[in-house]
Amino acid sequence: MSQTIPTTSDAPARVPGAVSRLAARLRIGDWVALGFLALLLLAIAAPGLLTAHDPLEAAPGNTLLAPSLAHPFGTDYLGRDALTRVIHGTGRTIGASLVAVGIGLGAGSLLGLVAAYFGRWVDGTVSRIVDVLLSIPGLLLSMVVVVALGFGTLNAAIAVGIASVATFTRLMRSEVLTVRNLPFVEAARHIGAGPATTLFRHVLPNSYTAVLSMTALQFGSAILWIAALSFLGYGAPPPEPEWGLLVAEGREYIVSSPWLTLLPGLVIVLTVLSISRAAALFRANQGD
Repeated sequence: MSQTIPTTSDAPARVPGAVSRLAARLRIGDWVALGFLALLLLAIAAPGLLTAHDPLEAAPGNTLLAPSLAHPFGTDYLGRDALTRVIHGTGRTIGASLVAVGIGLGAGSLLGLVAAYFGRWVDGTVSRIVDVLLSIPGLLLSMVVVVALGFGTLNAAIAVGIASVATFTRLMRSEVLTVRNLPFVEAARHIGAGPATTLFRHVLPNSYTAVLSMTALQFGSAILWIAALSFLGYGAPPPEPEWGLLVAEGREYIVSSPWLTLLPGLVIVLTVLSISRAAALFRANQGD
């Protein structure tokens, strides 16, 4: 009896099936989260498609207007459209959060990989540094670093990235400790693979899954920390639109115009929740 042997050309045919199975499992909340993230991507790539207003142009005759069809988020104390400022601030806040997560993921993964694989004094030194960093609240550590670096969105992103290094280092270290003594790693050493080859071709690919899952959660935390630093005045200076700065500007009018604080804050909350929901979908899909 002849037997059909699957080839690599069958792989593309399996992709639509996986996508259809994932779409069938999506609930209303999942669709809402993915749709909201799609809007954020559009706001980053082409904010002009979502609003025709200028985020920096003042309109003295339209100050502190309540939400309406013309201004869904109302206007601020200079008459600027609040929704427009939120849309144009999306790229700045999300971009800074990506930089922060990239710094934490890159530096933390490398430190955890090296510490767990080589052990001894290397592991001891890295572990003591991580313990010290983890003993300091992340936002407080970010504030200390950004004060040392200077104010600004990029410096705030670097500060948040440095504050998140310890989290990635601890997780990567625990994953590598599990993988480094498995039979395939021992076999790689016995056939003459050097430390670098063993680390990056055998240990790292089998250790990064949990770290990638943590990346999505840390991305949500980075958005909150970036917004908090901006709220406290450590981020972009006025009149540049940034989510945390918009909330800070609105608090001066919290009694008469509460939407100036509540609506940008709601966008921040929805963004973090949507990212967490998308990360949960990714982990569920990976487990199938």
